[in-house]
Amino acid sequence: MKKIVVYGLSTCPWCRKTKQYFTDMQIDFDYINYDLANEEEQNKIMQNMKELGGGNAFPFVKIGEEVIIGYNPEKFSTLLESNK
Repeated sequence: MKKIVVYGLSTCPWCRKTKQYFTDMQIDFDYINYDLANEEEQNKIMQNMKELGGGNAFPFVKIGEEVIIGYNPEKFSTLLESNK
């Protein structure tokens, strides 16, 4: 299974929907609330997001080596299916 990492904001409804999608699908993922992290961790997250081409938009979803910006369940499913 590809590793899944989601960076979100605690106040973002689309971030919550993304988190709920993976929870409902019973897929293991790491979820990090950017806005609740300390400044050092925020800097690391932002640097990682920019290096991966995602800029600074949330939710930021990384499935394997692929990056999806925003809530896009169709794209999530496609990438997860290609892993089987």
